[in-house]
Amino acid sequence: MDIPILWSDESLLVVDKPAGLLSLPDGYDPAAPYLARLLAPEYGRLWMVHRLDRETSGVMLLARTAEAHRRLNTQFDSRQVEKVYHALVCGSPAWEEELVELPLRPNGDRRHRTVVDRQTGKPAATALRVLERLEAFALIEARPRTGRTHQIRAHLAALGHPLVCDPLYGGASLAPDGETPAGPGSPGQAQAGARLARTALHAWSLECTHPQTGARLHFAAPYPPDLQGTLELLRFNSSR
Repeated sequence: MDIPILWSDESLLVVDKPAGLLSLPDGYDPAAPYLARLLAPEYGRLWMVHRLDRETSGVMLLARTAEAHRRLNTQFDSRQVEKVYHALVCGSPAWEEELVELPLRPNGDRRHRTVVDRQTGKPAATALRVLERLEAFALIEARPRTGRTHQIRAHLAALGHPLVCDPLYGGASLAPDGETPAGPGSPGQAQAGARLARTALHAWSLECTHPQTGARLHFAAPYPPDLQGTLELLRFNSSR
């Protein structure tokens, strides 16, 4: 599997993680490929600083030394790392910008979803902004201010705008052959499914402080072909 490298030095390795690749080992399938295992032959031992869901693509940061790992963890814990995601969602929000502050509890139901729980959930905040409206869809910028499991997916679903191709949180399951979607949707969604067949979330950029030099670094990853193609198709349909 091709894993584009965005940055490499003695302390850091920054990659553009492909969708479909695990960040961490799978407890149910130890033989399944995951990021560090695939990179280790060339880059040696790597320390995980954060993770992306299996179907999420985009910028991911790894440490190459124990000291870099410690310093980067401190940055994440103190919210000094700025992460920006782009999400394609169902529906067109009534707002242009929204700060979602809904407490979340992971593994909160039979489907192991993260759920909004105002009584026992942990504080969670996500800043949202509409980047583009595409008839029955919208491209959203999401800036998580906390790091809860499935935070962006759960917050957008709670607002009534689940991610496209995210059946776990209510997004339409899109048929690749252009037939009627299995979930709530429209003909436009069915056409989008010909390009996109995974949860429509992309880690667009990440900004952190270099653990050795102290320089502020910014990394960005372009949309992968499936998301780019879907957006182009939706833009074409919206312009007709």
